[in-house]
Amino acid sequence: MTRARAGNQEDLEELEAQILRCFEDGQAAVSDEAETAVTALMDALTRGVVRSARRVGDEWQAVEWVKTGILLAFRIGRVREFPAAPAPFFDKDTLPLRETRGVEENIRLVPGGTSVRSGAFLAKDVIIMPPAFVNVGAYVGRGTMIDSHALVGSCAQVGQRVHLSAGAQLGGVLEPVGLRPVIVEDDVMIGGNVGVFEGTLVGKRAVLAPGVQLTASTTVYDLVREETYRAAPGKPLTIPDGSVVVPGAREASGPFAGQHGIHLYAPIIVKYRDASTDAATALEEALR
Repeated sequence: MTRARAGNQEDLEELEAQILRCFEDGQAAVSDEAETAVTALMDALTRGVVRSARRVGDEWQAVEWVKTGILLAFRIGRVREFPAAPAPFFDKDTLPLRETRGVEENIRLVPGGTSVRSGAFLAKDVIIMPPAFVNVGAYVGRGTMIDSHALVGSCAQVGQRVHLSAGAQLGGVLEPVGLRPVIVEDDVMIGGNVGVFEGTLVGKRAVLAPGVQLTASTTVYDLVREETYRAAPGKPLTIPDGSVVVPGAREASGPFAGQHGIHLYAPIIVKYRDASTDAATALEEALR
């Protein structure tokens, strides 16, 4: 495929084969063919034609050839200067900043230091407050707000009408290519300084209170359903739809811990969304 823009299914299948072939070539991948494939992939990611993760039935899965293509972009890229005021920056030439048509797409990028890399998709009506960073392979759905000092890591998938509050961090992942990225589904409210990492899935309409941290080793305690949720081999941590998660603590085991009153961090589901929760999270609509 010689053109830089992939559109129909046949184009995408050809692009997939081209990326996998170039990646397997190793050092020989630094070629016109590899550069053409990477350019086409970044364009397709930026337009939302392809994604680095997709829902298959009830499960989210990584799209391995797309993540392989992103790795190929890092491999063949050459560091160059990107002029910018007041100071230039230096990065791989295969990973420039995204060209964003804010007026046409009604995307608000507020001044103050935000960067969105090529290969990241921003749907219409997205709002990004400064400074924030959206990395390659990420997908941000319509009407989502990304607040200041927030990170959408590489390949993270964010649904529609999500609010990432100030300081929120969605972890990124490129390798291994089969590893699922962080998934945040529609209408989720993520509080300040929340961290979601290691492929965690946050279900629709969930609320993560400020300070909640979720990783592959986190156990979440559901006081409503009297259940616990944790990651298992091949199945990352999943936060149920509509759950309201707050930071909590549980007693550490052993006599020494008991003697010193030591507790361990434990996120807790204290309720599921109701009218009062919906009213509290709706206050941000005026900002849109």
